[in-house]
Amino acid sequence: MTISSRRGTNVLDDGAVQLPYVYRVTKYDPADRDEHGHYTGSEDTVSDHGEVEAAYLQAVAAFAGDSGVDHLAVREPQVASFVHFGVEPPVGGFGLDGLFPAGLTGFHDGAEVPLDIALRLVRAMLRDNGAWCRLETEGAFTVHVGWDQYLYIGSSRPCEEALARTRELGLFPERLDASPYAFGAEEEEQGIQRPGDDDFWADVHSAVVTGRAGILEETYLEGPSRWHRLTRDSIDPVRLGLAPRARLAVWPPLSSDIDAVLRTLPADGLVEGVWQDDDGTIRSAIAEEDEFPELTARISRAHAAVLLPVHAGERMPLCAAVMPDNDGVLRARWRTEPTPSDRDWALRRRQG
Repeated sequence: MTISSRRGTNVLDDGAVQLPYVYRVTKYDPADRDEHGHYTGSEDTVSDHGEVEAAYLQAVAAFAGDSGVDHLAVREPQVASFVHFGVEPPVGGFGLDGLFPAGLTGFHDGAEVPLDIALRLVRAMLRDNGAWCRLETEGAFTVHVGWDQYLYIGSSRPCEEALARTRELGLFPERLDASPYAFGAEEEEQGIQRPGDDDFWADVHSAVVTGRAGILEETYLEGPSRWHRLTRDSIDPVRLGLAPRARLAVWPPLSSDIDAVLRTLPADGLVEGVWQDDDGTIRSAIAEEDEFPELTARISRAHAAVLLPVHAGERMPLCAAVMPDNDGVLRARWRTEPTPSDRDWALRRRQG
């Protein structure tokens, strides 16, 4: 019972320069495509976990080498949860075990990884282990995995040696104008994104003190969220413990009237339950109607709880923000859905 994955979701274009050389690298011979470009040959759409997979990884390494890249940044990371769309079943740890010293919290937007770790991430994506991200070196190189073993590579250089090496490996590199998974390929500008800066946290403090706010939703991966209880004394420790570039949503306090909370459970559909255990831990689960009995049982034992809508347009926190980097610059490209409070903030900012 967790939130749905949106693998390869395109979000806002941040004005980043499109790399001039983009290639689709696959094991699918272009000669076996029909007039619509659909592959009609006999190659399987899953990784062989063997020689062909190794060829993909060698090709990525060759392109990175030609591009002068030995480190990459994780961008817009995601993990499978409520719905797993991969052809292979997800594995424990989403294929990330051992890759980040801090565990899953190390898999965040902007995390820098050496090329060998980047290749292991590409392998996890080829295997549909449950984790997905774009890997980039700004202005120089990008690589990400699409459906059915389609690999997309972008570079600031033509990478002639890598192209030749890729063909030697038995793979087929094809020049494209752009990857269909390039960031911002389909989204339109949605206005100013509020940063989680000092002004935002001052507003959070005021909302907590006046009893309007009580919990914080932290989303540093596309998929599951972490929840934090907000009190006058906990705001600063919570802020210090947030993952880099996390998206934040501030919600009203949980209700201690558990019976009243459970009376709001709908007859069907999806709903998210958020509750506080006796030890103070905030937990959450997204459930559909056949899982409502289990969700009800968990919330019945809780100290306090709330039920929240799941679908966009219905889910409206008090305010939302994205954490800037330590220098105050907001480099995360993903956005939060603006709340009325956020629109008021944006208007005040424009008015100066």
